[in-house]
Amino acid sequence: MKIDKLKNQIPENITVVAVSKRKSNKEILEVYNKNHKDFGENRVQELIIKNNDLPKDIRWHMIGKLQRNKVKFIAPFIHLIHSVDSYKLLLEIEKQAKKNQRVINVLLQIKISNDETKSGLSFNETRNILNNHEQQNIKIIGLMGMGSLDISKNESEFIEISNFYQKSKDIFNFKYLSLGMSGDYKLAIKNNSNMIRVGSLIFGERN
Repeated sequence: MKIDKLKNQIPENITVVAVSKRKSNKEILEVYNKNHKDFGENRVQELIIKNNDLPKDIRWHMIGKLQRNKVKFIAPFIHLIHSVDSYKLLLEIEKQAKKNQRVINVLLQIKISNDETKSGLSFNETRNILNNHEQQNIKIIGLMGMGSLDISKNESEFIEISNFYQKSKDIFNFKYLSLGMSGDYKLAIKNNSNMIRVGSLIFGERN
């Protein structure tokens, strides 16, 4: 499925992040030239190289696990960090944003799956951050979740984070619920996701 076909099949208010990890500049430009500017990467080193080589109006999303010691490398240009999975990481992003005289937009990643490979904040930890953190150089604009590898569990997981988002969005001025990938994006949209992270449907299966 090409990017334009995918966009034609979903509501206009849904932001599609084209997951471009391990994809060549040529492949990314093919999607970019369809008037698409949101791309997601999960490795800092790859993200830096692509940011240097590709058009400057691309909006880069960090969607993978982010180590605190690597925040400084993406702080000058990153559009949105989806994967804020600890308060310590949040503080480091704020520190690096201040150094770069920027306000960096972030999403808090909530752990909705029991898969050991998935990280994230608990709902209580998320509440504590939202109620107590004084934002200066970062802006928390929503939540992110990753469903289980076993897709049959996704609906109950998506409902839980969606309910939390719906109760919180007006209080904290949230803009995005980032939920859903190539295999479960329709289910995510059904459960109020307005940002989906899609790779294989746009670029084809990875080798």
